[in-house]
Amino acid sequence: MKKRTPAPEPILTTTTDRVAKRIAMLAFPNVQVLDVMGPLEVFSRTSRWLRDHGKRPDLAYTVEIIGLEQGPFLTSSGLRIYADHSITDVTEGIDTLLIAGGVGVEQYRTNALLLDWIRCQAQSVRRLASICTGAFLLAESGLLNGRRATTHWNHCADFTRAFPEIRVEPDTIFVQEGSVYTSGGVTAGMDLALALVEEDFGREVALATARELVMFLKRPGGQAQFSVQLSVQMAEHKPLRELQTYIVENPSQDLSIEKLASRAAMSPRNFARLFLKEVGQTPARFVNSVRVETARRLLEETSDSIESICDQTGLGTPETMRRAFIRTLGIAPGQYRDRFNRS
Repeated sequence: MKKRTPAPEPILTTTTDRVAKRIAMLAFPNVQVLDVMGPLEVFSRTSRWLRDHGKRPDLAYTVEIIGLEQGPFLTSSGLRIYADHSITDVTEGIDTLLIAGGVGVEQYRTNALLLDWIRCQAQSVRRLASICTGAFLLAESGLLNGRRATTHWNHCADFTRAFPEIRVEPDTIFVQEGSVYTSGGVTAGMDLALALVEEDFGREVALATARELVMFLKRPGGQAQFSVQLSVQMAEHKPLRELQTYIVENPSQDLSIEKLASRAAMSPRNFARLFLKEVGQTPARFVNSVRVETARRLLEETSDSIESICDQTGLGTPETMRRAFIRTLGIAPGQYRDRFNRS
């Protein structure tokens, strides 16, 4: 019997889908500029892709910046951006409201006018989201009480102390609680924006936008905010730096201390001592982290069997891989694939 090819996912389904969705970013002096521009560029680029590829005759999204006052203001980097509207001018009509973060958040956490405006908008917008430390403004508004949330990993401890009634998930890209979203630090806001695009127009469009923006991977929420390569320091000693790169690129090889020490032209004892000193963890722990992260990506992106992934990553047997995943991620490989694989 010939296998039936599924129909392509429709881009437009209802009349309301044909109306441009108004995406608004709340920003303020000393905001993190990438918190603002990154997500807005995702929505803007999606609009252009849909129009350029004949999916829509008009724009799918309009984007704008809303500030405490209309006009230009400085970001934390010293660049100047422009607020299209002030909060006092905007009462309704927003589809998705995003709240940026940055060092300026601290100054405005107790701004009654701003917090009242956020609470008011929460009653009418379809989606409400924070980027990075913008979560502090959502929390001060009371909109995260009793919910799960995340923010920049470096601010999660302060967030937990300030808002014990909120369940913080520090090692995730973004968290969704109904129509309220919170994202991790800075570029995680772009991952969240891609996820919102996927909600609106499907996976094909979200991935096309990611390719347009040369984003390596559209990471689903629930993943770590930073990779192995970012979570450990790179060695100062050049042979060790090169060895770290070799490990990342060749996880299936024999990466025993003896083999690695030989590649670095050191004795095993001296190698292990120097690696721990410069990298901050033992060679075995670094190798295991790289292998687990590689396996994670394969589980997310492919339909390869667990046995094949074990071979590709050097994790050995499915049981060894299962133990490594539970120890590192708190979840078995099969459960991880069920949750994050979208192929």
